[in-house]
Amino acid sequence: MDHIFDELRLNGLVPVLKFRNVSDAVPTCEALRRGGLNVAEITFRTDAAEASIKAVCEAMPDMLVGAGTVTRIEQAERAVAAGAKFIVTPGLNPHVVEWCIVHNVAVLPGVNDPSGIELAMEYGLKCLKFFPAEASGGTKFIKAVKGPYSDVCFVPTGGINEDNLAEYLATPGIIACGGSWMVPSKTENMTLWSRLFAKRSARCWISVLPMSASTRKAKRTRSPQRSALRCCSDLRRRSVEAPCSQARRSSL
Repeated sequence: MDHIFDELRLNGLVPVLKFRNVSDAVPTCEALRRGGLNVAEITFRTDAAEASIKAVCEAMPDMLVGAGTVTRIEQAERAVAAGAKFIVTPGLNPHVVEWCIVHNVAVLPGVNDPSGIELAMEYGLKCLKFFPAEASGGTKFIKAVKGPYSDVCFVPTGGINEDNLAEYLATPGIIACGGSWMVPSKTENMTLWSRLFAKRSARCWISVLPMSASTRKAKRTRSPQRSALRCCSDLRRRSVEAPCSQARRSSL
């Protein structure tokens, strides 16, 4: 299972996706890959989650697809059957964690306090989801617990965006960050977003994420990161504004 976490580290960012329409899943993940990201966490927040995971895994077998917001064993079973390579849970559910361990499935349980970390360690887990990250202390929390739990690494999720991503990636103990901010939640913009992301952001992500490791040692990489993040922020803004602009032009 270590290769799963190595892949997360290599990507640096885990897009957290919520699909209402299965037809959006493959185009979105194709755009993410062309944009430099080869991982996706598809959440069980809609009824389309299982079918979306299956669609992406069949169309893009080399992409690392995980299932997020898994709170029950039944969801984990369905996700793995659909092709998910790892499971992400919002909290540390012993039943789900034990099922994953028995079935040799990589799992990232959510924790936000020392007790949760120690319980995860009892299960032999050393890579954990830190959730909700910003509400639970952000990078200050990670720095504080890194001393007593030096063998544990984290994937923070919750409140992470283009403004604080560089700070998280520069923090020792963090191998990647999860976030939904780079993907619009409104499905009517998904096609436009996919086209914009694939066309303009490959250069951004390929430059920003691999540099995150060196950022831990040299702050001089902060400026290129912020420049790339601004580009991606502009991308998201355009994906929302463009349909409105088109509507205005058509009304003239």
